Amino acid sequence: MIDVYSAGTPNGHKVHIMLEECGLPYRVQHVDIGAGDQFKPNFLAISPNNKIPAIVDADGPDGKPISLFESGAILIYLASKVGKFLGNTDREKFTTLEWLMFQMGGVGPMLGQAHHFRIYAPEKIDYAVNRYTNEAKRLYGVIDRQVAKMPYLAGSEYTVADIATFPWLRSAQNQGVDWAEFPHAKRWFDEIAARPAVQRGVEVLANMRRPTMDDKQRDILFGATQYAKR
Repeated sequence: MIDVYSAGTPNGHKVHIMLEECGLPYRVQHVDIGAGDQFKPNFLAISPNNKIPAIVDADGPDGKPISLFESGAILIYLASKVGKFLGNTDREKFTTLEWLMFQMGGVGPMLGQAHHFRIYAPEKIDYAVNRYTNEAKRLYGVIDRQVAKMPYLAGSEYTVADIATFPWLRSAQNQGVDWAEFPHAKRWFDEIAARPAVQRGVEVLANMRRPTMDDKQRDILFGATQYAKR
């Protein structure tokens, strides 16, 4: 049994989808990031960066429990555990990792900033909104060009690169992106969205998300509580 410490966010959904695709048994432990659960000692013990998701696998590589944080590391671990979604040859594996790192270093952080400045920032700063909206569109363009040449980001097979990237593109409108400008990316997105495991994965903890944010939650996520020394 794998315990998944998570929330209904794109980074959380990456791991939920992966577990569903792998068919591994798991148990969800909701981390209420709006209430500050991510700062509790028991969570920090497995995720020292106080971010979701994290996992504890009772059956680690040596038969002993292992805990992991950072969604990209978790995806690689789970892919290695089941021998799927990471490519079949060294060349395929490194191409997959290349596109996974593209998500980790670009898609996630930049689309996250687009969300923040367009939706959550207490004041709208035109420079920030324009910068991150334009970067979001640029990244969609990179994806669009890649999947115009091949079915999936890393080639002919569905991999952790697709699993990692897909959840971040579920809110294109909030990122200021018009799907009509990226038809190849939209084809790729719709194909992944139709997968039963993906549909199950994005429903995990989705009903726990708060539709609005009050001042206390804003402080926990973006203010003094987030940056307090621990």
